[in-house]
Amino acid sequence: MNFLKKILSRRRKKRLLVIGLDGVPPEMAYDDPGLHLPHLRNLFASSATYRMKTIIPPITVPAWACMVTGKTPGELGIYGFRNRRAGAYQLDIVTSLDIHHSAIWDVLGRKGKNVCVIGVPPSYPPRPVNGIMLGCFLTPDSDSPYAYPPEIKSEIEANVGPFQFDVRKFRTDDKENLLQQIYDLTEYRFRLYRYFIRRSEWDFLMFVDMGPDRMHHGFWKFYDPHHIRYQKDHPLNSAMHRYYAELDKKIGELLEDVDDTTTVVVVSDHGAKRMDGGICINEWLMKHGYLHLTRAPDGIERVDDIGIDWSRTIAWGEGGYYGRIFLNIKGREKNGVLSPKDAEKVKREIIEGLEELGDENGQPIGTKVYKPEDIYPEAAGTPPDLIAIFGDLHWRSIGSVGYGSFWTRENDTGPDDANHSWHGIFSVTADTSNRGDAGEISILDIHKILLSHLE
Repeated sequence: MNFLKKILSRRRKKRLLVIGLDGVPPEMAYDDPGLHLPHLRNLFASSATYRMKTIIPPITVPAWACMVTGKTPGELGIYGFRNRRAGAYQLDIVTSLDIHHSAIWDVLGRKGKNVCVIGVPPSYPPRPVNGIMLGCFLTPDSDSPYAYPPEIKSEIEANVGPFQFDVRKFRTDDKENLLQQIYDLTEYRFRLYRYFIRRSEWDFLMFVDMGPDRMHHGFWKFYDPHHIRYQKDHPLNSAMHRYYAELDKKIGELLEDVDDTTTVVVVSDHGAKRMDGGICINEWLMKHGYLHLTRAPDGIERVDDIGIDWSRTIAWGEGGYYGRIFLNIKGREKNGVLSPKDAEKVKREIIEGLEELGDENGQPIGTKVYKPEDIYPEAAGTPPDLIAIFGDLHWRSIGSVGYGSFWTRENDTGPDDANHSWHGIFSVTADTSNRGDAGEISILDIHKILLSHLE
């Protein structure tokens, strides 16, 4: 009988389920004893678990795309949610059409494997695959063509409900409303995931859930006693714990629909950590004579709303969880003024100045500024001239001006408690000879591992 079972099990189709949890750090998933995660930690106990080192910059877009293609941001030519087009001064939202390398599901589809891809950024608009693809959180609204094949859209709405892809606004002071939105999103998304796990004859199914990331940005100050805005005994101090317990419960329910022929992966694209403040990159560039505006700011304003005097501007910056600095080079930019032979000198000046910049009290914060050509094997598209990681990601880049200071403790795009961190999680169910802590792995190596499980 045992011999017969072995023969039958070999004939059963191997499948791969990838549970993507945006922004989950190993310090929470693996190590925090205060988080009640019985299903996840039981899964980890039967898996090889890794600290996953993410890319520079550690941002949702392009990190997931790097993971599923094995390519760096430079090779993809994607350096953030918004990307600069050739010859343009402004940045545009990245879409799936900007990805020109094969993802895991493309490779598997060419081999005849049936795939189901749900919300893996950037996947709007959805592209043709050998199976099903649903758009990610960049989907404009539920009326958009978020599904491939298109007829899947009406099926989702009839069986799961109107498509939900993100919360409406996670940078808000209305925390109770945000918390309810995140719970509602999590409830809907896990119904959606389970629907397709049960529905489809899939070989590969991958989804990315944005709930954890939205919780971190909205509620980290209630979770982390080291946060500058942490308040002892605040009623929301348990919000993160309760949410993670609910997330774990949903994952446990989902795993009930998965049999033992399925390899289960749990992975995040980056981690999370407290945010201490922001460095006003354009204030710094103005003060040092690199950036000139068409008028003085009237209070705190976006640079785009004021306008840049390109005839006198050498460099300008972009805000975000990291900083991007672009040079206005003659012959490259439409209104370029900086001689190409002086570009390296200006880069060195800016690197030295920003890396020496401490906090308001002159204390070092550990900023690092990179040239894309030094960190990527290729820098395709229109890369920033410099990438700044302020304060080892405890500080973000502030693009607005009018602060009269290089530092702020407020985010110019709305309340935000957390930045991203360098390590995420990666676990894969394994045989008994390969369980437990497996050390560190690069996000760029994951696609090879995933593909190997369906060879």
